[in-house]
Formats: sequence, structure tokens, C-alpha cells
Amino acid sequence: MQVSIACTEHNLKNRNGEDRLISKQNTTTPNVVNAARAKFRTVAIIARSLGTFTPHHHISLKESTAKQTGMKYRNLGKSGLRVSCLGLGKHVAEQLMTIAYESGVNLFDTAEVYAAGKRSSLVITTKLYWEISSFSSSEIVRAMTHVINQGMAMYWGTSRWSAMEIMEAYSVARQFNMIPPVCEQAEYHLFQREKVEVQLPELYHKIGVGAMTWSPLACGIISGKYGNGVPESSRASLKCYQWLKEKIVSEEGRKQQIKLKDLSPIADRLGCTLPQLAVAWCLRNEGVSSVLLGSSNPEQLIENLGAIQVLPKMTSHIVSEIDNILGNKPISKKDYRS
Repeated sequence: MQVSIACTEHNLKNRNGEDRLISKQNTTTPNVVNAARAKFRTVAIIARSLGTFTPHHHISLKESTAKQTGMKYRNLGKSGLRVSCLGLGKHVAEQLMTIAYESGVNLFDTAEVYAAGKRSSLVITTKLYWEISSFSSSEIVRAMTHVINQGMAMYWGTSRWSAMEIMEAYSVARQFNMIPPVCEQAEYHLFQREKVEVQLPELYHKIGVGAMTWSPLACGIISGKYGNGVPESSRASLKCYQWLKEKIVSEEGRKQQIKLKDLSPIADRLGCTLPQLAVAWCLRNEGVSSVLLGSSNPEQLIENLGAIQVLPKMTSHIVSEIDNILGNKPISKKDYRS
């Protein structure tokens, strides 16, 4: 079964990391629906094209998972959709998709899927980059309900929405008998914890919204390559990533690199790399349905997929040790697991 999930995104940022200014327009719901319809025609074609691709070793997802990959599968929020706890984001080339698929990954967060294979259990996600401030929650929920009712997607979720905005969308859906979102895509890594560890658990228990997280290595900051500054060959050295370089060389960035050096002995004890430790740390949060990897080459992807082998080693003692080094564990007023 091929599945598409529509994710709408708030607070779009430009390449410099700055919020994009969005002007108000008098836009009606049909415009929203038309935009969604055009986008999801593309997604539907992509999903169907996956049936013609055969992985290099002609291996099925079930067989690949049995190859002792250790891949885990979790429900996306309280929906019935099962996704691999590690997903693949960014631009998905055939080689990367094949490596991920044969490692048990069934979640691909992109509309640009090149490849593929005879897939029977894939989850394909995409985003609609609307000028969101022009639309009300009612219009967005109505548009997504139309997309699903027309068979262009099976679920929809949000990305970078606040808890209040998600609750409003849920309330609108329930009031007018429409379809509510099933997940929120949020940034989550060692240095970004508040939303995923405090706000989203409340939403999960109240309305069943799950968490799909991205940037587990904080745009490469946690990769370990910036411990002694910004190498010339790194992403942060590029002109279009000046914002990332400034973040790394800032006072806060230098403090983060010191903490990463303090975490390195833990990674050594566990027999893993620092990136693997960081991804496994994200996975240890059972409230996270899937962690999206942004690997840009086969070596990075294989390394990051290895985090699944580190997950069983993430004991409460190890997690506490990491928390003591980071010193940024958010405080929740209520334990939503009770």
C-alpha cells in the first residue's frame, strides 16, 4: 500500500534562516483546494511510479527487516499508520533510497522520489508551501480534508505549527466533521528539546497527534566536524550558509561544541560515533514516531542508520549522563504518561 501524507508548514524561512514576510491577501477556500489538488496530482504520480523500481538485490521490506537491521516501527501518533522509526528526508536519490529501504526504512519525506522498486509498504510525505497567514485554520483543514477525500493522500499533518495552532485545527475538524492532522513535524536534537518533550506529549494525549522530527544533527552542528572551527570544505563555509557559520562561531555555538566534546567519551564507551549517539538519543524518546535523516551521501546515511543498533544501549543511566552534560532538560508541569 502506497501512502501520501500532506504536511502544511508555518513560519517559512529563507536560506538565511530569517522569517519570510508574508502579506495578507483576500484568498478564498477554493484557491487553497486548487493549490492542494495540483500538488497532490504530482505526489500521486510519484507514488504510483514506485511500483516499477526494483532494488539492487530484489529484496522486500519484510525480508530486509529480517536481515538483522534492527529497524523499529511505531504508530504515527494514534493513527493506524506504522512508520519506521528512522525516515529519510531531503532530496532522495536512487542510491540513498535503496540503502534506506534495504535497511528497513519505509518513510520517505519528499515529493522528489527518484527510484524505486516494487514497494508494497511505503509512506511518502510531502509539504505544501502556502502563504499560510493568508488562510484561516478552517480553510486549511477543509482543503486537507478535500485532498484526502479525493484520494490524493491518506493523512495530513503540520510542520512548525505551534501547539495552539494545532489545537485550533483539531477543534475546527471536530466541529465541522472534517479530518484533523495526525502529526507535527518539529525540529528535535540535543540542543532543541522544549517543543517535542513538553508541548507535543500533551497534544498526543489530548488529541492523538504524533511527532515526526527532523534535523537530529542540528544542520551538521552535532556531526563533530566543527569542533575546531569551520573547515573550508564544510557546508557552513558556503556563502549561502552564512547563517549557520555565524551560529557555530557564536558564544552559544562554542559552548555547544564543548558539550559535544564532553559527550564523545560516552559515544566511545557505547562503541558508536557522535552522530549515531545523537540520533539514538532522539529515538530513545518513545513519543517520537520517526526521526528524519538528512544524509547527503551513502556514507553518512549508513552511519546514521547505525543509530538503530545504539538504541538498546540508551539506558536510563546513559540518558541521565547526557542530560547532566547538556544541562538543558526542559521541565514539564505535568507527567503526561500517567
